[in-house]
Formats: sequence, structure tokens, C-alpha cells
Amino acid sequence: MRIAFSGSHRVGKTTLVERVADALPAYATVDEPYYLLEADGYEFAEQPSLDDFEAQLERSLAALDDGEPDVLFDRCPADILAYLLVHDDAARFDPDDWLERVRDAMQTLDLVVFVPIEDPDRIALASHDDAERRGAVHDKLRDLLIDDAPGFDAEVLTVTGDLRARVDQVMARIRRRSRARRGAVPGMAAAESDSNDDS
Repeated sequence: MRIAFSGSHRVGKTTLVERVADALPAYATVDEPYYLLEADGYEFAEQPSLDDFEAQLERSLAALDDGEPDVLFDRCPADILAYLLVHDDAARFDPDDWLERVRDAMQTLDLVVFVPIEDPDRIALASHDDAERRGAVHDKLRDLLIDDAPGFDAEVLTVTGDLRARVDQVMARIRRRSRARRGAVPGMAAAESDSNDDS
């Protein structure tokens, strides 16, 4: 399965990717676009600019273009699109220039795991963290993934609870998908998926 983990910053997303990767040693793991670009020598502004986020979106699209069948992606194009849409300079960003490519890329994923901000919040924010922007990105991702405003048509699993609970939810969904592929109890896997899905 090709699985992306999506969420605003400081929600526990990367830690969840790492724990799921431990449980799935045969899977490749792809770092988030920011770090992929840094490894390529890209230099970001201290506060990432609109151009910086567009570079991340391009890098995210390229990462999903790889045809590997079993991959865990830390972030997907929807994440970067959310950051662009709430950026201070968002008026200069035209999502229509990107939406077709983003839709095509999102449809190469078998599952998107959405890690929300919970109430009460599970992550203690540092004084330098921008809580307002974090919340705005979270809300925009809900629009993109759960409400599916752009028509990504992605299967989305929203995880909740502590780290162990989140890992268990992801692994349970993977097992259901695997049973469905093998044709075990026709219709049962789909029914279970519908009853546990927020999309």
C-alpha cells in the first residue's frame, strides 16, 4: 500500500510514521518534502516564503510520482497545498495552476492517515510555535481531505488517541485492506472501512 501521513505541524505525525515503519519493515519511508529539499541543497528562508512552499509542493509531487508499491510518505501534496492556502501571501498563489496535478498524485495513494489537532491538545506547544497558523492549516486540511472540496477522492483515516492507539488504528486499516484484496468475506472489509472512515 502507498500510505501518506497528513497533518499540521506539532501533531505527532512524524512519530506516527516512524512507529508504523517499525511495524512494516518491508515498506520504504519517504521524508517530508522540506527535508528532501534540504538534502538536495535547497536553502529556505527563515520564515518559508510562498516560493519555498511551491518548491515543497513540486517536490512532494515528484516523490509520489515514484511507482514504489509499499511506501509510507511523511506528508503529501494536500499538506503543502494547505500551507500555501493559509500563507500570508496566499493572495499571490493560484491553486488552479496546481489542482489537476495534485488530484492525479493524490489518487496514487491507497490511504491518507490524517493526524488532527485533538481537544484537549496532545502536544505541548513551545513559545515560538505559531498556534494560530497551526490551527489554520489543520482546518484547511480537513476541508481538503475530509470534506474533499477539491475532489481528491482519497480514502482517509482520521486517527485519534495516544501514539499506541494511533498505530493500532493504522495497522487495523491496513489489515482490512489486505483482507479485502485477498477477497476474504466479500463486502465485509468495505463495510468495516465505511463504518470507521471520516471521509
